[in-house]
Amino acid sequence: MIKNAVSLVTGGASGLGRATVERLARQGARVVLADLSSSKGSEVAREIGDNVIFVPVDVTSEKDVQTAVQTAKEKFGRLDLAVNCAGTATAVKTYNFNKDVAHRLEDFTRVITVNTIGTFNVIRLSAGVMGINEPNKDGQRGVIVNTASVAAFDGQIGQAAYSASKAAVVGMTLPIARDLSTQGIRVCTIAPGLFNTPMLQALPEKVRTFLAKSIPFPQRLGEPSEYAHLVQAIYENPLMNGETIRIDGALRMQP
Repeated sequence: MIKNAVSLVTGGASGLGRATVERLARQGARVVLADLSSSKGSEVAREIGDNVIFVPVDVTSEKDVQTAVQTAKEKFGRLDLAVNCAGTATAVKTYNFNKDVAHRLEDFTRVITVNTIGTFNVIRLSAGVMGINEPNKDGQRGVIVNTASVAAFDGQIGQAAYSASKAAVVGMTLPIARDLSTQGIRVCTIAPGLFNTPMLQALPEKVRTFLAKSIPFPQRLGEPSEYAHLVQAIYENPLMNGETIRIDGALRMQP
C-alpha cells in the first residue's frame, strides 16, 4: 500500500507532478517534492501538508538529485518510490524551408538533456538508495515510475526533439527494469496523451476544445489526478514491471 511510503516526485510543483504529490500525501505517503528553485515548489509543499518537503532540483544536476534522494533518506529514513515528472518541450520543424533555417541543435540537445538524461539521472541515483531498503515479502525494495508521452509513438510535425526524448524513456524502461530486478526494484513508464496541464491551459479555449474532440473516449482532456491514480496503481500492483502504459483515451496523434 502507498500509505507511509516515502516518495520523490520531480516536477512536483505543477501539472502531473503536483497532482501526484497531492495524491500520495492524501493517501498517507511522505513526499520529497523536487522542482526548480524558480518554481513554486516551496509554496506548494506548504499548501499540501507537513508530510511534504520541497527540495530545489535541476534533474540534469548530479548534485541536486543526490541531495533530493539523501533528503528522503535523512528526513524519512528511506526511499520507496521515485516518480519522474520533470520535463520540457519544443515545437520546431527539422528544417524551416520558408525561412531557410534548420532546427537549432542546442534546442534539440536541451530537450534530450532534460527529458532523457534527467530522467536517467533520477533513476540511477534513486535506485542506489532504494537498493538498501529492507525487502517486503516479494523481495521488493522500491518502485520507479517515469513519464514518457504518446509522442514517443505518434510524434507530430515539429516534435522531433520531444518525441526522440520520450521514445528514449520508453526504450530504456525494460532494460533498466531488468538491471534492477535483482535488487527488487520495479520500473514502469506512463505515456500520457492530452492532459489538462498548465501547458495546455495556456492555449485558447477553442484550441483545447478541438484537441479534446480528437480523443475517442472519454472525449475530454485527461486530468492530472488520473495520471496520479495510475502512479499509485503501479506502485500497489506488484506484477507491474518493465512496461510502458498509455493513458490517452485511445488517442492516436495525427501529423
